[in-house]
Amino acid sequence: MTERETWATRLGFILAAVGSAVGLGNIWQFPFKTGTNGGAAFVFVYLLAALLIGLPAILGEFVVGRRANINAVEAFDRLKHPAWTVVGAIGLLTGLWILSYYSVVGGWVIRYVFGSATGAYFGDAAGYFASVSAGWEAIAFHAVFMAITAGIVAFGVEDGIEKATKLMVPSIVVMLVALAVYAFTLDGSAAAYSYYLSPDFDYLANNLGSVVPFAVSQAFFSLSLGMGAMITYASYLGDDDSLPADGSLVVVLNTAVGLLAGLVVIPLLFVQFGGVPDAAAGGGPGALFVAVAQVFADLGAAGQALGAVFFLVVLIAALSSAISLLEVVTSYVVDNYGYSRPGTAFAFAGGLFVLGTLSAWNTAWLGWFDTLAYSVLLPLSVLLGVIFVGWVYGPEAVDEIKKGTSGGETFATAWLWSIRTYVLVGVFVTLYLGVTDIYAAPPIPSL
Repeated sequence: MTERETWATRLGFILAAVGSAVGLGNIWQFPFKTGTNGGAAFVFVYLLAALLIGLPAILGEFVVGRRANINAVEAFDRLKHPAWTVVGAIGLLTGLWILSYYSVVGGWVIRYVFGSATGAYFGDAAGYFASVSAGWEAIAFHAVFMAITAGIVAFGVEDGIEKATKLMVPSIVVMLVALAVYAFTLDGSAAAYSYYLSPDFDYLANNLGSVVPFAVSQAFFSLSLGMGAMITYASYLGDDDSLPADGSLVVVLNTAVGLLAGLVVIPLLFVQFGGVPDAAAGGGPGALFVAVAQVFADLGAAGQALGAVFFLVVLIAALSSAISLLEVVTSYVVDNYGYSRPGTAFAFAGGLFVLGTLSAWNTAWLGWFDTLAYSVLLPLSVLLGVIFVGWVYGPEAVDEIKKGTSGGETFATAWLWSIRTYVLVGVFVTLYLGVTDIYAAPPIPSL
């Protein structure tokens, strides 16, 4: 069997992990969850959640991946706990489930890059979205997005994923900074910054029960946990890398991109609508493809250029996450069966394309797929992983996290007990709330 691939540089791993985490959740969901949950009050809780829950959890996945030095499914068997292989299997299946419909949204974004440049949706943003979001054209662009994703993964860890994310992640940051600077120059943006950056703690106290679960789940999901991606990426690391340092950089950079996205979207919405419009409430398709698109439409010729740049940022972010999801199953098959990487990547991309045609044909299916993934599959996968790292693999996990770092015993012990206690409770509560939400969700759509 050929020697297993590794990252060429530490920076390559960090940017790939950030690219996996930085996706539609950061640029699409974060600004709108902020806008509909108290603005800066939500941001304040989200930052705490990313630090106190997200960082320990991502370090847990890094520990499993590097310690096992193999794909997310076989990792638990190699760590001599074969019964826990189910954790990796759930993560792999969850990632595939998500990618099947995530690719459909990626296809929409491709349409909007060109639609912005030509002004195609400027006459009727809502009508344009209705016309491109479902049907044969949606299926075609779903295929294009999936093919691009498979093409990058086919080139391998160093030549494909690492090189792509070294270009993608800096591009996302540069373009978001430029858009944020533009938003800052707009008349009337001051109210948006006050709403976004000055926490109203009275609002937080009165709405703690709703703000905290949303903020915790956003931090949790935006770090790409529970899909096997971080375990897989960490499996290509060497023992001299500091997991706490790398994990901290991933969390900080991922959070910074979300905050930057808010500095773009919220001022644009406030200037145009005086706040977050009903079409954007709670996120969802109306947030990005109707409310924000309408902003660019109302800006006329300038909106064509700004819209094209904005949706290009969203496209790059979507691709950087998609390649990590496809890499999980590609890594598993290449590691265990020795099949060629290009053939494996395109074969699974083809199967996911077929599954995703349901979501491309009818957006009700996309909503159902998304609800099941984020309400049940992801939190269940992360909860089982946290239990494994904290209560089953604890001493070995401490040994692993100390490698390559000067943090010593004190940090490792504090991290382990955070996993065993409040992180476990936080993830369990997220799963509980998600399961209860399933009962309120629409039934499975008809074919």
